[in-house]
Amino acid sequence: MQTILTSNLNEATQSLIENILASEPFLRYHRAQIQLNTTPEAMDLLRRLSQLQAEIRKKQSNGGVTQEDIQLLRQVQLEVQRNGIIMDYARAQEEAVNFLRLVNNEISQLLGVNFATLTNHATC
Repeated sequence: MQTILTSNLNEATQSLIENILASEPFLRYHRAQIQLNTTPEAMDLLRRLSQLQAEIRKKQSNGGVTQEDIQLLRQVQLEVQRNGIIMDYARAQEEAVNFLRLVNNEISQLLGVNFATLTNHATC
């Protein structure tokens, strides 16, 4: 089902998008994302964590997780938590999500209906 927006609604939607993208939480998130993506050590650490988690999930299904597996996972998780670039990214991402929740709540109050649940049903 295709929805055609009136020109006023289309302009308001575009303005909202531009303002969200220009907001401080989204600017911080964008800067943190660039910093993360351009820091090989941080990216390697995240890849290592992801691969280790996948290996442990696979071993769990076979009942073969060892204490060494758990210790290695904890060690890598600690390295991630100690990495300033990764943690800055995680905080910036959380701030951006919280900002979007505030925007959704504001729109919902104006409309008198939960805006976020409407958008979930409208997507494919």
